Parts: sequence; C-alpha cells; structure tokens
Amino acid sequence: MTLAFCLTLLALGFAGAFVAGLLGAGGAFVMIPLLLYVPPLLGVGQLDIKEVAGVTMAQVLVAASAGMLAHRRHGAVNTGIVWAGGVAMAIASFVGALASKYVSGRALLFVFAVMVTTAAALAFVGAGRDAARNDGPFAFSRLRVGAVAGTVGLAAGLVGAGGGFLLVPLLLVVADIPIRVTIGSSLAITALAAISGFTGKLVTGQIPLAPTLAVVAGAIPGARFGAAMSRRLPPFGLRVALFAFVTVTAITVWADLLGH
Repeated sequence: MTLAFCLTLLALGFAGAFVAGLLGAGGAFVMIPLLLYVPPLLGVGQLDIKEVAGVTMAQVLVAASAGMLAHRRHGAVNTGIVWAGGVAMAIASFVGALASKYVSGRALLFVFAVMVTTAAALAFVGAGRDAARNDGPFAFSRLRVGAVAGTVGLAAGLVGAGGGFLLVPLLLVVADIPIRVTIGSSLAITALAAISGFTGKLVTGQIPLAPTLAVVAGAIPGARFGAAMSRRLPPFGLRVALFAFVTVTAITVWADLLGH
C-alpha cells in the first residue's frame, strides 16, 4: 500500500467517524461510498466491495465506541435501550456477516442502497415531537427496540455496516425515542453489534489488515470531534444533517448500480 493510499484512507476514516459521532450512526453510510469511489478517483488505489465491507465494519466498531463514550458524558445513553437493542442487533449482525461471504458484491451494494433510501425517507417523520420531548422523561418498548435492531443488524452485517444510519430514524419513528437519546444509545447499540459483525468477517477472512489500520487511525479523533459538534446542533438540525448525508449516499450508490 502506497503512502498516498494510506493518507487517503486515514482522511476518509476521520470523515466517516465524524459523521458517526455527529449523527449516532457508525459512519458506514458515508464510509462505504467514500472507500469505493474516492481512492480510484484520486488514482491512489482501489478496494472492491467486499474489502470495503470488511474495512468499514472495523471502522464502525471504533467510531461507534468512541462516539458513544463522548455522548455518555452528557447522559445521552440509555442503558435499557442499549441492552434491548444491542443483543438483538449483535446476534443478527453476526449471522449477516457470516452470510455475506456467499453473497455477490452487486447484491450487497443493492442491500446497502435500499437501507440508505429507507433512512432518507424516514429522516423527518415525527420531527415535531423533538422540541417537546428532548429533555423530558419517556417510556419505550423493549420489544420494539429489539425488533428494530435485529432487522437492521441482519442487513448491516451483510454489507459491513453498523447500521446506525438506519437504526436512528427507525428508533425515532417506531420506538418513539427522543433524538438525542436515540443518537447516543444508537452508537452504543451499533458498537455492540459491530463486535459480532467484525468477528464474523474476521473469521471468514474478509478484513484486509493494512487498509483497516489506516482507516481506524483516523476514526478515533473523528468520532470524538463529531460527538462534540452534535451537542451544539438543535434536534431539527440533526435531522437535516442525517437526511442530507443519507440522500447523497443513496443517489451515489443507486447511480452506480443502475449505471452498470
């Protein structure tokens, strides 16, 4: 791996993890298209979709863990939500990661495209409740949280994503959880799921070492910076940012799929 390729991956790892800390996602919905398209565009190297999935799963694990620790200092991580969703998502993610070895790269890209499109469609649903519920007490259904997390985890394990970019809007809409708690708790759930997803890809030999180390090195400071910025944005601003990122990603991936 050349120095230019290494520095590019380092910068991309920082960018993806910044989004993770900002929006409560693992950063995969940004990392996957960045890793697929930016290095060849710059002429520094290229990773195929399965290598990208492996690198991204490792980045998600690191970025989600670092972002969760930053959000927890502000009381935005709910333990009940984390365990209800984390266990379900971890099991499903492990199954998806194992199955991904036998799925074609084009099919994986299609699953990812559907995930980001769904996330974009749900970004503003229930936005009017954010201001009223942001700092108040709330109740939630562990069954709903587990069902949502398990469904997202299966798809996320397939494509090498933590799934936070889809988990956040689904927890907002289906489980009716305030957005700041959703962001912090989603990072913790994503981190738990990424452990099993990372293990599944590691034991099946799908994680390239050198690119992964470069991306992870940039992910740690990126996640902490993103979490700090998240505290400064209003709830509606966070929804706008989520919608903008996932929409751009969805357009890019669908263009790639339909262009081939």
